[in-house]
Amino acid sequence: MGTSYLFSLEPTFTQGLVLGQLSVIILLSLILKYIFLDSTHDPFETPSYQARTDKDFTLQAQKSDVQEAETNLNHDEHESVEWLNTLLRQIVDVYRSKLRDDTAGPEGNEIARKRIEDYANKVRPMGFLDHIRIHSIDLGVSAPKLHKAHLTSEASSKTLTDIHFETTYTDTLSISLSTSYLFNYPMTSFARLPVSLTISLSLFKSLITITPPPPGSPAPVLTLSISPNFTLDLTTTSLMGSRAKLANVPKLHELIQHQVRRILAARGTWKVVLPGLSTLSTIQEQ
Repeated sequence: MGTSYLFSLEPTFTQGLVLGQLSVIILLSLILKYIFLDSTHDPFETPSYQARTDKDFTLQAQKSDVQEAETNLNHDEHESVEWLNTLLRQIVDVYRSKLRDDTAGPEGNEIARKRIEDYANKVRPMGFLDHIRIHSIDLGVSAPKLHKAHLTSEASSKTLTDIHFETTYTDTLSISLSTSYLFNYPMTSFARLPVSLTISLSLFKSLITITPPPPGSPAPVLTLSISPNFTLDLTTTSLMGSRAKLANVPKLHELIQHQVRRILAARGTWKVVLPGLSTLSTIQEQ
């Protein structure tokens, strides 16, 4: 008859069972002691970890701001433009508000959607595109960020000639629309190709130049212009066709991005008439 010993040189089933139960009991004891139970001897003793208060966060934030400002002073030789970014942000917010007719919420978004739809149908090529329906818009929440401002001037007269800024703009700006491309051969409106688009901004990056008017100018204006070598990244999702649909056609994305770049390059210069020194009609004649 075989005899089962608890302690033997060869491992047995009984030894494994006992060791397994002991390890589970020890593990449960450690978990209860160090995780669920208070292990301090003094009930009024403060634990080693303390939640930081708002004051701690405020002091840390102030310290970080001071360190960042010192770093910028030591390593950045460009002019600070934070005040200009704040001003630009407020101006952009005013334009967004006016486009919504100063109405917040879904009602304001509907007003802006209708205005953009009316403008899109006013400028669309009547012979090639059917009525444009704007389904939704997102006017964004951010504004272009200016940085690394530097000045250029004439060495002889030390007259300021240009102010340059680098700008970066990333936002949730997007528009969703649908229309139809009209085929006018062999007869007018012979066929239609339904197209649905969603266009959103991923990145716009450019050098902006501000040119002040020279003292002897007969019609002084302040000129703002973007570099023709700007970076524009658009995200486009498309759906073409009625029954058999084509999704995200690469050529359509290239066409849209090319047209947007062309419009920005053609209208990338703005002239601001100085009050009391010139008129808009005089500038247009020049």
